[in-house]
Amino acid sequence: MKTLEIIAEQRTQTGKKETRKIRNEGNVPCVMYGGEKIYHFYSHENNFKELVYTPNVYIISLDINNKKYKAVLKDIQFHPITDRINHIDFMEVSDDKPVTITMPVNLTGESVGLKAGGKLRLKRRRMTVKGNIDVLPDKIDIDITDLDIGQTIKVHELNYDGIEILDPPRAMVVAVISSRLAMKGMEITEEVEEVEGEVEGEEPEGVTESTEAKEEHQEAENK
Repeated sequence: MKTLEIIAEQRTQTGKKETRKIRNEGNVPCVMYGGEKIYHFYSHENNFKELVYTPNVYIISLDINNKKYKAVLKDIQFHPITDRINHIDFMEVSDDKPVTITMPVNLTGESVGLKAGGKLRLKRRRMTVKGNIDVLPDKIDIDITDLDIGQTIKVHELNYDGIEILDPPRAMVVAVISSRLAMKGMEITEEVEEVEGEVEGEEPEGVTESTEAKEEHQEAENK
């Protein structure tokens, strides 16, 4: 995976008044958990544009007061009116422990079904995967060269070294339908047991935030 560096400053106070001051100065308050301790810090909102407003996923190299940590993005809160970034949660990760992350799907090759006049239907634009950060790719590449009209590719048909796909095994990822069906607005349907919803991301193994840590973070923000 690609790495994105973000330089930040550690917070000395975590109350509401200090949080408001940080936002008024154009910064975004953040928290990183999952490691030995919880870190409260902030960085200017411009530093997060490449991380937030993109389909790409990154391993984030957080430089907090000249000390570096590896992390992944876990949650973003936006202002309900201005849509500016209000708060970001990061999960600290390490090279030797698996992490769960959602990645974009990238189709490669030219389908024989498309050449024959079929229409492509991408059912899952992102998938949730699990693996060590040193083997995780930037995206999930799926070769559709041999995909003909009426054929589909499902999750259980995809295999990648060192990566586990957490989406439902029988869920459809991509299909090619005939132009006639496409004109009628018809889709290739999945069986009832094939769940169409996205899989909720799991916490990375070995770096889950404890209940005590979450309560500590919430109490600090509410002071």
